[in-house]
Order: sequence, then C-alpha cells, then structure tokens
Amino acid sequence: MLMSFCRFFYILYIAFKYRLDELVLSSIRHPWAVRLLRIVRFGRAPKLPRGERLRLALESLGPVFVKFGQVLSTRRDLIPLDVAEELALLQDRVPPFDSQVSAKIVEQALGAPTNKLFKHFEVDPVASASIAQVHFAVLHNGREVAVKVLRPGMREVIDKDLALMRTMARLVEKTGPDGRRLRPREVVAEFEKYLHDELDLIREASNCSQLRRNFVETPERVELLMVPEVHWDYCAHNVFTMDRMRGIPVNQIQRLRDAGVDLKQVARKGVEIFFTQVFADGFFHADMHPGNIRISDDPDTFGRYIALDFGIVGSLSEFDKNYLAQNFLAFFRRDYRRVAQLHIESGWVPADTREEELEGAVRAVCEPHFDRPLSQISLGQVLLRLFQTSRRFNVEIQPQLVLLQKTLLNVEGMGRDLDPELDLWDTAKPYLEKWMYQRIGPQGLKQQLKKEAGQWAQIMPQLPRLVFDNLSRPDTTPVVLQELRQLRVAQEQNNRLMTVLCALLAVIVGLVLWAVKVL
Repeated sequence: MLMSFCRFFYILYIAFKYRLDELVLSSIRHPWAVRLLRIVRFGRAPKLPRGERLRLALESLGPVFVKFGQVLSTRRDLIPLDVAEELALLQDRVPPFDSQVSAKIVEQALGAPTNKLFKHFEVDPVASASIAQVHFAVLHNGREVAVKVLRPGMREVIDKDLALMRTMARLVEKTGPDGRRLRPREVVAEFEKYLHDELDLIREASNCSQLRRNFVETPERVELLMVPEVHWDYCAHNVFTMDRMRGIPVNQIQRLRDAGVDLKQVARKGVEIFFTQVFADGFFHADMHPGNIRISDDPDTFGRYIALDFGIVGSLSEFDKNYLAQNFLAFFRRDYRRVAQLHIESGWVPADTREEELEGAVRAVCEPHFDRPLSQISLGQVLLRLFQTSRRFNVEIQPQLVLLQKTLLNVEGMGRDLDPELDLWDTAKPYLEKWMYQRIGPQGLKQQLKKEAGQWAQIMPQLPRLVFDNLSRPDTTPVVLQELRQLRVAQEQNNRLMTVLCALLAVIVGLVLWAVKVL
C-alpha cells in the first residue's frame, strides 16, 4: 500500500512538473476543482508545446503510461492533431537504454560474446520502445536478423504501476456508481496478465511463430500478411531474434504514395486481416499501432502487410467468436432486436431485461452513424455512447474483450489515415457473412465432422460393448429411491430436533430476562 501511495504522489509530481494541469483546466466544470488545481500548481510551465509536454510526462512515468500514449496516438478524431502527432513518437522512438548494457544482456542470455554469436551486431539500436529495444545483426550464414532486447528492471517498474491500478480499481468498485458493473478489478487483472506476458520474450517468440503459421500455411492468406521467422537458437526470456523485415511504416502516407502503394486497397486489406485473425483463428495481434505495422516495398512482396512486436496477442473462445460474429452481422444488417437478444442470451444483461427497451436504446446510438463514410464516423464515440446507454441495463464489461476493443480502435485509426473514405462496416460485412456461412452451412458441417473424426474413430468400435454393458447392468433405481427416502427421513428428524432446540433456547432466554427483571 505504501508503494502505491508513493507512486501516486510521483505521478502527481510529474503531472505538475510538465504542467499537465493546464491541459485539463479547461475541461473541468466544478469551480472548486479549478481553484484547487491553481493552488497546488507550482513552478513555471516548460516552454514546450503541450503535446511534447504530455509525451515527456508519459515517458517519465514508464511503460504502462507509454502504452496508454501509444493507443491515444491512433485516435486523431478524439484528441487534437498536434498532441496525436507528438504521441506517435512513443511508438518506436522512446529513448534507448545504454547500448553496452544491451550487448551484455545478449551475451549473458545466449552464453557467448556477440562477435561469436553474430557475423555482425549493430551496437546502436535501430528502434526503442517502452518494453524493449531492437538491434540489427547478421548471422554467420548471412541471414539478416533483428535482435530484440528487454529493458533491464522492467518488472519492478510495471509492478509498481499495477499495484496502484489495483488500488484504484478497488476504490472505483466500492465507491463508483457503476463500480461492480464495470468489473474494474477483473479488467486490471487482464491488463496485468498481458503486460507480464510482454516481459517474457520466449512467449512473444511463440506468439510470432503461431501467427506466422496461421498465415504462411494457408494459401489464400499468404498475400495478406508477412510475419518474421523466429530463430530459436538465438532466443531467451529477455532476447528475441527474428528475421529482419523491410517496409514502410503504415502511418507514413506520403512515402507509401511515392512508392506506388494503393492506399485504398491496403486499407481494405487491413480490415480483412483483422477479421481473419479474430473470427477464423481466434488469435490476433493486439498491439496494432502504426509503430508495429509496415507495408512491404520489396518487389517480390510489394503491398503486403508486415506485422512486428508480438508481446500482446488476444485469444477468443468459440463462444466469444460466435457471439461477436453474430453481433457484428446484426449491427451491419441493422437488426437491433437480434443485438438485444444476443446480449440477453449471453448473460451480459439481466435475464428480465425487456428486449424492446434494449433494442430501442441500441438503435438510438447506432442508426445515425451507419449512412456516413468512415471520415465522419468515430467508432470510439459510438462505443462511448453505447457504454453510457448500457448503464440503464446493467451491462457487465467483459474483461476478455478489452483487448479486442482496443485493437478494433487501432484498426479504425490506421484505416482513417490510409483511406478517409473507407467504410469499415461495408468492408467487413461480406467477409463476416462468408465466415458465418462456412461455420453453419454445409462446409461448416463438413469441417466439424472432419475435426471430430479422430474422436469418433476411437468411440465407434466401443459403442456395441458400451450399449450391452449398460443394458445388462442391474437396475439400481429401487436402491437409489430407498437411499433418497432414508435421507428424507433423516432430514425430517434433524428439522424436528432443531425446532425443539430453538424452543428450549427461547424459554431459557425468557427465564433469564424475567430473573433479571425481578432482581
């Protein structure tokens, strides 16, 4: 608890050091709060633009806050353009740590000097992010690779921030009007799980390998996404070595145009990649900010997406996938009654919720937006309004879908940059309809039978014996009924005994009170 309070006051110190109070004064409506901020503020504001001050503050506060800034940088419809452009520097330009320390980490993790491990190792990092930094290298066989090295001391820093977040979550749950419905402690626990996953680079390498297999081994997906190959002999819990990938960052629009990339096609392809990962595989890259996405400019792979940084991935159960797909299709078809039914069937709202009321609330939020192009639609604003409306119906926040919501917002932000006229809904609808047909149509039945064939091959030969054993087994129904009758008699006896004991206790208490009164 003491650690959490110390961290809290340090956050306040950084906020006032960079005069972030000026960013919020204009949005505070309560006069007493404004007066309080003006009393406690100290020092002069640095002569820096507001976006740069915010970026420097987030960098000072560590990786959790840098992650927050990365997400904000993709939401140019929700924050001022100058702030978004400055926060975009957090995606791959966080100040690096000492290069000699990085080389030592590699040598200790892999058990040999860098000049023996690699034909060439670039000491200066090519990119630096909140959790790790990347060095280019060349293997002795001539293969060009990228070596990712974890920042030292990261676990201690993250644990301090997470302790504070857990404390705040408990406070919100106990005092907030929507505390229990929002399930803040479960959301923080989910966020903690993914942050700790990022600290294990072996896990990240495994995520990279799985995502590569999902796309490389499926012929119709090869043209969609490129994922680097993992070099396992050069990996450890704090070192991750993969193929070096060359491409143009997805947010450098002018470079993409100059290279001849079809931006409209790339924008549509990004939506398809997202929905393929979510609904076909239930395994998706959940950190798709522009710093982690490239577009290949190599003649052999021109125009393909390149994915980097696999520390945060999301996974969905079959129930989640089916539920989400049906919800998306219902939204696309403007079938708001079906949306209401799905929420009730899934248990996300109380069973006694009236369908027509929930349907009307969802319609009021979504209907005004559907006929507009993406340039005029903010999915973030739609989700915010849905969230506000859901209070009336006690909708519970599902922690397992927090990453999916974040990733969808990132996809929308990238789509807006590439093609302001892209209609996210119209682009995704045909793909989802095709996917649903494959799931519930003849092809889906065939796939399920093929999937279960191995189990049936073991069970089928045993069926005659199992049926015979079951039919020849003596009927145990009379025995079971007799045991139930004995249990009922015993329970009745216990009930009578409890009644007598309660009566005796009442008499004793009455006598004691009478004696006290007489004395």
